Amino acid sequence: MTGPQHYREAEHILDHAEENALEHSSEWYANAVAAAQVHATLALAAATAEQHATEWTGTPAGREWAAAIS
Repeated sequence: MTGPQHYREAEHILDHAEENALEHSSEWYANAVAAAQVHATLALAAATAEQHATEWTGTPAGREWAAAIS
């Protein structure tokens, strides 16, 4: 998934959790929020890596990040 896809997935999960919270247990809701948080964190990591990609392209880690976020 790309950073924007992770962001959209986080929003989707949160929307679904909010719409269906009363039909499920609090544990289900907490798991949904945790999954959304993972996607949001990955979106943030991708956005940060993309922002700095031009600075890092000459390093092995930079090339790995460029490949990971593409």
